[in-house]
Amino acid sequence: MRFCPFAERTRLVLKAKGIPHEVININLKNKPEWFFKKNPFGLVPVLENSQGHLVYESAITCEYLDEVYPGKKLLPEDPYEKACQKMTFELFSKIPPLVGSFLRSKNKEDRSGLKEEFRKIPQYQPSSLM
Repeated sequence: MRFCPFAERTRLVLKAKGIPHEVININLKNKPEWFFKKNPFGLVPVLENSQGHLVYESAITCEYLDEVYPGKKLLPEDPYEKACQKMTFELFSKIPPLVGSFLRSKNKEDRSGLKEEFRKIPQYQPSSLM
């Protein structure tokens, strides 16, 4: 699979910071056995650095890359501003799974339930987070 919103987060950070890297795509519906040695949960993304250290979970990989690689920081240094950015990230992280479920839904009942889940997500207002 070439697109996964969780792996895409990490790819965007790699690109934004200009970090050289190699992308290895796997079939998310039929994951190879070796992949579970990289991440026992079998989830993407997984980073492996030159020392063989593994980091997984998209939010964690993004923060790791921002801390380890120099250059423009993606998260502010100020603790409150950083917390606000993380709250925004959490808000938006609820959307991709709902979109995926909506696209895979087979009937109107499933879709109406998912529409209700969308309505539960607070409307994004940056001023409400700062």
